[in-house]
Amino acid sequence: MTNGPGAGIPAVSSAILAMSRHLEVRDVLKTIVASARELLDAEYAALGVPDDHGGFAQFVVDGISDEEWKAIGPLPRQHGILAAMLHSATPERLADVRADPRFGGWPAAHPDMSDFIGLPVADGDEILGALFLANKRRDKPPASGPSGGDGCPFTAGDGCGFTEEDERLLGILAEHAAIALTNARLYERSRELTIAGERARLAHELHDAVAQKLFSLRLTAQAATALVDRDPARAKGELHQVALLAAEAADELRAAVIELRPAALDEDGLVATLRSQVQVLDRAHTACVTFEAHGVRVLPSAQEEALLRVAQEALHNALRHSGAGHVAVTLARYGQGALLRIADDGRGFDTRAVRRAGRHLGLVSMRDRAGSVGGKLTVESEPGKGTTVKMEVPGG
Repeated sequence: MTNGPGAGIPAVSSAILAMSRHLEVRDVLKTIVASARELLDAEYAALGVPDDHGGFAQFVVDGISDEEWKAIGPLPRQHGILAAMLHSATPERLADVRADPRFGGWPAAHPDMSDFIGLPVADGDEILGALFLANKRRDKPPASGPSGGDGCPFTAGDGCGFTEEDERLLGILAEHAAIALTNARLYERSRELTIAGERARLAHELHDAVAQKLFSLRLTAQAATALVDRDPARAKGELHQVALLAAEAADELRAAVIELRPAALDEDGLVATLRSQVQVLDRAHTACVTFEAHGVRVLPSAQEEALLRVAQEALHNALRHSGAGHVAVTLARYGQGALLRIADDGRGFDTRAVRRAGRHLGLVSMRDRAGSVGGKLTVESEPGKGTTVKMEVPGG
């Protein structure tokens, strides 16, 4: 990269735009490091975010492979040059970091580094982290006495690879990196608060909607117990009432849960939300759970929520009751709408026998959910042949 007058500004602009596309803190950190390394044409780059215990809460690198990073070992501590970046707002440019009196060495697997530039990432007086870059790729300027031509100290025979122009461009990037990092932290905090608020609302609704019915159910069950010996007929009537109250309480509970629209669906969309949930389930269960999406368009929010709820119910059934080794979730464009398919290779069941026995495995709620948005739900299953749940929605 050529950092002539004005040449670095488009590159800085591109780097800033790249940072602004991400909202997760880890993604922002990775983008900052990669952008800084490309901007200054360095071989290595890193960004450290300090914790409160003398170490780093996060330390992201670029230019080092995963295998090399694992071989290096534990995260560094806040000492030497790293500590200087975190405790002062002064940039550091060194011709050879190894010659600096603060240099304390590095692990055996650590790559060799010489010329170095470091810059704090600060939000006002708060230092959020520090950027470190090493080994400028282009030819270094010639030496001109006890210091480089731009005032950067260097060891005998070497000029300083990183220039004042590099420092200026990195400073611009660091200012915007601080904004991007702050925004990402606020976004994550907002999501946490949203989740907490939704949980509080659900708890309140459950208390109001279900508590009274559960209290009535308990009293009715106590009455039935008292009547069993002396008036079996009345006891039978009370037990019938217990069954009705229990069914109503279950319906209220289901309604309250269904009402709770996941924040991730609003923020990330149906495809990303389903993919994320499938990945979590794949890690949490011995069964292999996969997800594919094909040409899905944005759907009305009610239809997206219905698809997500049906997918969750079908996945729950497959993973908890079917003994499946593989569950495949597919979401594909279907006319103006979409088709959701959840197929497992589990033990399957006789759908007619399940209906006769009153064990619906959530099928009634899934059909109701599909019907409420103008969709259609079908369930195909036979003993020993797995189960496939399909849901169609019309789109907008």
